[in-house]
Amino acid sequence: MPIDPYILLLLATVGVAALLPATGTGADIASGASTAAIAFLFFLYGARLSTREALDGLKHWRLHTTVLACTFVVFPLLGLAARGLVPVLLTHPLYQGLLFLTLVPSTVQSSIAFTSIARGNVPAAICAGSFSSLAGIVITPLLAAALLGGNAGGFSADSLVKIVLQLLVPFLAGQLLRRWVGVFIARHKKVLGYVDRASILLVVYTAFSEGMVQGIWHQVSALRLAGLLAVEAVVLAVMLTLTWYGGRALGFDREDRIAIQFAGSKKSLASGLPMASVLFGAHASLAVLPLMLFHQMQLMVCAVIAKRRARDPQPEATGTAAPGAGSRTAVGTATRSA
Repeated sequence: MPIDPYILLLLATVGVAALLPATGTGADIASGASTAAIAFLFFLYGARLSTREALDGLKHWRLHTTVLACTFVVFPLLGLAARGLVPVLLTHPLYQGLLFLTLVPSTVQSSIAFTSIARGNVPAAICAGSFSSLAGIVITPLLAAALLGGNAGGFSADSLVKIVLQLLVPFLAGQLLRRWVGVFIARHKKVLGYVDRASILLVVYTAFSEGMVQGIWHQVSALRLAGLLAVEAVVLAVMLTLTWYGGRALGFDREDRIAIQFAGSKKSLASGLPMASVLFGAHASLAVLPLMLFHQMQLMVCAVIAKRRARDPQPEATGTAAPGAGSRTAVGTATRSA
């Protein structure tokens, strides 16, 4: 169960922010650079997403509806249920971060990678992750405003303007300019991937610097962190179980169930960190801590599950359609488009 090297970089960035937080003019510069980085991230998200592939993927709507329901309905319900653990196991700020974690869209890259390792439906994982990320640009801020209230800006005009200007407008600009910049982005995918990660590191540094200046880390103890990890482990276990057996109850075959399990049980660090910075402002450091911990936990657990799924015996090919054959036919369309 290897540790994601990027998590080590994130932790190192937190350490730098703790030792050398940005203050005064430096804080203003870091804040402005972080805002620009967030806008650039969502511009790249928009420029990378093929509108044609997204429309083609709508044809296997049952699988995508299932993943979206897990991501934006079941996950938030678990987050709301965890409210009963305050203040016995979680502090209120940590609970706010845990609840925000449950509102974040699913991942794309790791869902595809684990689905591939487990010999699942990779095109379905590609479309499901892309749809979740696209929907999350609108759904996550709205859910955060409704469920977190004043801690995430509420429905004030200022918070809505920030969401539109920093998240939605750059994304739409990327979509509109894709026909001109899409080839360049595809050609320099690796380099721009480093730019993505560097931008997120800048967002983390800015958020945790603000937290250090305000002294919010005095609110967190080792015991509280252990409690947070225990709660997140339970949430992850529930979602992994529900997506696997729920997929079978809904009539999906093995390959589709694998895609549903990995796409429906994950949360995106790449999307969640910039969103938290916009929604929480100076309080973003504690808000993103549960997401960072959950991200590493889901990678470690899903790596083990994917390897075990890869060793499952393959069903014998027969002339009779499997119960989930309807969704598999639609997935064939996504295979061609992908």
